[in-house]
Amino acid sequence: MGLFNQYIERYRREEEEYSLEEFLDICKQDPSAYASAAERMLAAIGEAELLDTRQNPRMSRIFSNKVIKVYPAFKDFYGMEETIEQIVSYFRHAAQGLEERKQILYLLGPVGGGKSSLAEKLKHLMEKAPFYAIKGSPVNDSPLSLFAADEDGDILEQEYGIARRYLGKVLSPWAVKRLHEYNGDITKFRVVKRWPSVLGQMGISKTEPGDENNQDISSLVGKVDIRKLEKYSQDDVDAYSFSGGLCLSNQGLMEFVEMFKAPIKVLHPLLTATQEGNYKGTEGFGAIPFDGVILAHSNESEWTTFRNNKNNEAFLDRIYIVKVPYCLRVSEEVKIYEKLMQHSSLSEAPCAPGTLEMLARFSVLTRLKEPENSSIYSKMRIYDGDNLKDTDPKAKSYQEYRDFAGVDEGMTGISTRFAFKILSRVFNFDHTEVAANPVHLLYILEQQIEQEQFAPEVEQRYVAYLKEFLSPHYAEYIEKELQTAYLESYSEYGQNIFDRYVTYADMWIQDQEYRDPDTGESLDRGQLNAELEKIEKAASIANPKDFRHEVVNFVLRARAQNHGKNPAWTSYEKLRVVIEKRMFSSTEDLLPVISFNAKASSEEQKKHHDFVQRMVTKGYTDKQVRLLAEWYLRARKTS
Repeated sequence: MGLFNQYIERYRREEEEYSLEEFLDICKQDPSAYASAAERMLAAIGEAELLDTRQNPRMSRIFSNKVIKVYPAFKDFYGMEETIEQIVSYFRHAAQGLEERKQILYLLGPVGGGKSSLAEKLKHLMEKAPFYAIKGSPVNDSPLSLFAADEDGDILEQEYGIARRYLGKVLSPWAVKRLHEYNGDITKFRVVKRWPSVLGQMGISKTEPGDENNQDISSLVGKVDIRKLEKYSQDDVDAYSFSGGLCLSNQGLMEFVEMFKAPIKVLHPLLTATQEGNYKGTEGFGAIPFDGVILAHSNESEWTTFRNNKNNEAFLDRIYIVKVPYCLRVSEEVKIYEKLMQHSSLSEAPCAPGTLEMLARFSVLTRLKEPENSSIYSKMRIYDGDNLKDTDPKAKSYQEYRDFAGVDEGMTGISTRFAFKILSRVFNFDHTEVAANPVHLLYILEQQIEQEQFAPEVEQRYVAYLKEFLSPHYAEYIEKELQTAYLESYSEYGQNIFDRYVTYADMWIQDQEYRDPDTGESLDRGQLNAELEKIEKAASIANPKDFRHEVVNFVLRARAQNHGKNPAWTSYEKLRVVIEKRMFSSTEDLLPVISFNAKASSEEQKKHHDFVQRMVTKGYTDKQVRLLAEWYLRARKTS
């Protein structure tokens, strides 16, 4: 299918027309024909995939080994599992006819936290399922509103399987006028199948707060069309323009952007629309039906002002709040940046390893509440599912941090939007190449923190994150990158250390003497302990005894599946880190090779060239290798 034909097929969804009797026959076969907006949304979201977090060590630490629900429809919303589950719960309960069907779905969160993106996604999902309406109705009257629950409920339930809760809807003034014209003959009404459309404002609408002095309820309920007053009287329904947000979104979804910036008088129609399923227009005719979803969102400051006003108590009881905090997991924040970059030319530009991670760490640090008796950097790592048992004994569990922080964590800090603007500046910092690296990121972050004019204590805290956490940890990271690029045969060396450590630890645990098969040298338990400590101390292992048992148990299990052979030294993350620190404890040989000074011999020049090539293979540009090597050498001198 060609591009243009594909577009036509996608765009052309003709309204299929039926008689009322044909519509009821469709209802008999397909209950979705009379489904509520919440039911159709639930169907569009689809079934959840169950994720057993016990299978993933990182996820098991974050979600306490629970089975969590993951919705493919929201796969691009990273780190939002709880928020999405609350949104789906709202639609599930509303679809069941519970109290939520009478409430406004309200997304509450900080700027740039993803509220608008969630709203756009929900509107897109609403477009997936059609609904049925009376032909010609300007407010998408449901055909079932022609029937009375008391008089027609039994027949409709027995013959067509339509439950009574779908009946009793108000008939719009437009439909009432037509009913009089037809002398009560409802067979003259025709039914059309309509597809909700954001572009066509069909079953989906968007309302924004206007000027506080002149905005009135007409933005929600419509108003008289003065051009029609020549033909109709002002209180004639045919002179009325059903152009308000509630009119357009009946049987669908209405988005109210920054709802609490609107004057309270404008919000009044929402009270009856949600609670009673109808509302009054600006003229004297009957009530207009509303059987849809109202989705609102605004920032916390507007919500706080609104909530603290005692006059708004009637509203507060009709709002279902879903908090949309900033992402608090570094790995998920990185995925958000990658998604944003995909929609720009930066997706093709070189980005040095560690750049996005550093920005994500800074963003998350600004959003976390300072813990008691623990490092905020350790808290950030625990939130990302890291295990710090051996590296930071003061680190608490994920749940302990969450309980202490309270329910508002993630509602402050720098936004994803702010972070992406920083990233844009980093990519364009160098005049000769569009590329990003952590050194330029550190410089631009420090500049931007100063320019933003945060409160003095906030600015001081943000700069401290750069100086105390990000810069030193990056120095360690780039040191390892440079070292591994320098050492050609480190893999065999690492395996030897691994095998020796496991053997020594096993003998130490069994309290046996070890005799080296090559040298014949014998080591007692004290000597074994001394040899093990040489490796452990380089990595600051807090609990050597537990660590040794853990490693030996892991290796024994691995040998059983590996024909009795030891696994690769990189297979156990904790010991891999320990061995790397042991291997690279001396860096003196490294310095002449990684520096970009003139080389004394052709052999040194070749080593340097090979080192640069290996760094390029890792994902750095030639220019970045030089910049990062020089930054590391400077950082090493000052530390």
